Amino acid sequence: MAGEGAPLGGRTALVTGASRGIGLAVAAALAAAGARLTLLARDERRLERVAAELNGRAIACDVANAADVERVLATVAEAPDILVNNAGLFELARVEDTKAGAFESALAVNLVAPFLLLRGLLPAMRERGRGDVVSIGSIADHTTFPENGAYAASKHGLRALHDVVRAELRGSGVRTTLISPGPVDTPLWDPIDPDTRAGFTPRTRMLPADAVAAAVLYAVTQPPEVDVELVRLSHS
Repeated sequence: MAGEGAPLGGRTALVTGASRGIGLAVAAALAAAGARLTLLARDERRLERVAAELNGRAIACDVANAADVERVLATVAEAPDILVNNAGLFELARVEDTKAGAFESALAVNLVAPFLLLRGLLPAMRERGRGDVVSIGSIADHTTFPENGAYAASKHGLRALHDVVRAELRGSGVRTTLISPGPVDTPLWDPIDPDTRAGFTPRTRMLPADAVAAAVLYAVTQPPEVDVELVRLSHS
């Protein structure tokens, strides 16, 4: 594990949805750069294995459950230096076929959970005068696709929340970054099987999760006077 001389040596990071996909890649990149990790995800057994491999702390948490998020906030002794709001829920359905509960779940995971973590952690970051907040958005936070009603609504909302927080934190020393990647090859696609569906990007043409992790690492390792506000990633 990297030590104090590493780019993030001595800094702490909290990553949601850290047991697989983008969250796992981000956690691994931050750990390799020297950060001490607190990792959140629903799958407790898998999360504990990941945390052991990365020498981090695992906290099982369903971010769709506001009480669970509040429990995490009460458990974390102090605000991390880096917060990565990554946990995401992605399901496809036309608007008329989307159940109200599914729409609410997408908002809970993709938008309400980041809000709750920001609300709980920003005061200490602001008082400290430094910190990084990274939100993992999507191409769907600025472009629309069929069957994307719930996901797009939540990601557009996350982008708006990011912009508001950025405006409120300007000059505070706390930096905010929105990473908006195109399709990323993660387990989220397993039940959808995009390779067999017309109009979908095949998995061989998707971004690897490591590309998103590299963008996160780039943002949080810039000099204090540099704020990377937005990164949009696409397959070359």
